Parts: sequence; C-alpha cells; structure tokens
Amino acid sequence: MLASVIGSLMRRIDLYDPATGEVRHPLLLAREEKQALLIVVSGDKGFAGAFNGNITKAAFRFIGEKAEEQIDIAAIGRKGRDLFRRRYGAATFVEKEVEPDDPDDQERVSTDTSHPAEEKRRGERKDRIEVAGDYPGMLDKPSFDQVAELGREVVHRYVEQEVDAVYLVYNEFKSVIAQRVVVERILPILEVGERSIEQAVEMTQEEREQAALAAASAGISLKEADTAEADREAKTFGTAEVDYIYDQPPRVLLDGLLRQYVTTQIYHALIESTAAEQAARMTAMDSATSNASEMIDSLTLTMNRVRQAAITKEIIEIVSGAAAL
Repeated sequence: MLASVIGSLMRRIDLYDPATGEVRHPLLLAREEKQALLIVVSGDKGFAGAFNGNITKAAFRFIGEKAEEQIDIAAIGRKGRDLFRRRYGAATFVEKEVEPDDPDDQERVSTDTSHPAEEKRRGERKDRIEVAGDYPGMLDKPSFDQVAELGREVVHRYVEQEVDAVYLVYNEFKSVIAQRVVVERILPILEVGERSIEQAVEMTQEEREQAALAAASAGISLKEADTAEADREAKTFGTAEVDYIYDQPPRVLLDGLLRQYVTTQIYHALIESTAAEQAARMTAMDSATSNASEMIDSLTLTMNRVRQAAITKEIIEIVSGAAAL
C-alpha cells in the first residue's frame, strides 16, 4: 500500500530536472558503485541448525563478488556480529555538529529527525571491509521505532554519498518449508514496489523434508499465507486519477514517504528473518529430539544385550558347576 501511494504521488510531480534530465530526489538517483553498506540480519542465539551459517555464507559470498568495492557491514544479531568482528576491523565515526546558515535551516535541523543536529560522519577507512554498525537487542522484540533509527542513519549515509548502495542479507520466510536466504538491494530505489534481489539460496530437499516433519509433529500448517486479495486492494489504493489536495507540498510528502519506504523494507526483513529463525529452531530441536530418542533406543538395546549375556554366562557357570559335581 505504501508503494502504491508513493507511485501515485510520483505520477503527479516532476521527478526529473528539465535542464539536466537527472532525478531530483537523492534516494532515486543511482551512481557508480564504489562503496556499499551491507546490513546482515542474523540471530541472537544458537540451537537453530544452519540458520546463522547460511546467512553469513551469503554475506561472505556477496563480499567476494564485490572484490573491487569498499564495504561497510551493519550487523543485526549477535551471531553475525561476533563473526564479522573476529574477521574484520571496526569502522570509525566522528560527531559533527550541524550549524545552519539561516533560521529556516535551524528549524529544519531541530524538528526533522532525519537530519540530526549531531551527525555521525564516516572516519578514515583503514580496510576495504569494516564493521560499521552494531544493533543489539533488535530481535528480542522487533520494534519499528528501533528500526526507524537505523533507517534514518542508512538514508543519511546514502544522501551524503558515504555509500553508493545499500544491501540487506536476511532469511525470507513464506512458510516452514518455503524459505530462502536473499541479498536484496534497497538503495538506490530504482522502482518503487519492485524488489531487487541480487542473490537467493533456496532450501534443499532434505531441509524441506526435515522442516515438514517438525511442522507435522508441532501441528503447524505448511501452507503459505494467502495475501492475494490484500495485495490487490493495496495496489489500487490511492491510484484514482483525481486531483488531491495536499497539506504539504508534494515534494515534501514524497521525501518523507521514500524515507519511510526504506525503513519499512528493513523492518520487513527483520520480522521475516525472526520468523525464519523460529522455524529453523523448531526444525533443529525436532531433529535433536529424534536423534536423542534413537540414541536412547540404541543404548537400551545394547544394555539389554549385555544384561542377557551376563545372565546367560551365570547360568552356564551354574550348570557347569552342577555337572562337575
């Protein structure tokens, strides 16, 4: 629905500079990619099978493909954060106070949270790949307010041209047996409402079968949620060819909505990855329970055989002793 509103608004304003032909809004402007920000959404805890390993593998594979670029890593989740910290150095940031030239700018800085009075500027880079962010506690109870702070920081770094592209690595969840690890580009926004998937790794057949068994034992449906009707309704929202009355200039509305759109994409990745982690943990614990049951049965059988052998040996000894008398 948000994409539909933004698309409707974009059709009613002039996005391109008539003199240069370039896109006027910085979030829609694509430039040569030399520096990228990679947001990696992993888990905070273990006992989830290969969930965290698959996400970090996708991140390393992406980094390997971008061998000529400088990459900042923003880690959401302790498992990914700890691994990246051991492998890469930490980025440095400096605080820079904004000093507006006129009262209008002063008011903008004090009221617009996307342009804070104290801005973090990227310090001098020491390595090609650095860990530029750590966001603990986001996965305990995903909150849009927390994600909004990250979204403002991401948008600010892109607008200030500290990075030329922003990517998300997360586990996309459709159902217990329909998941995939994806690398998705969220900035620049090339087409609102259309996803830009750079990489996607599907579940193997063995993983699907294990997940199906775990879901069956827990009484969880394997069907994907049917959102077709809601999607159709969302696509028609705000698309009527009528003249709207705006309380604010259309460009101001578009700027706010595009920033909200980026934040929503990050939040979407966060909650999908959280759902996928719970499904992976359920599958891993079901497999562990099955393995433990099999081990108990095997050890019980071994114990009975040893006990039977001991009893048989005692009977033989008694019979042999009686025969000797």
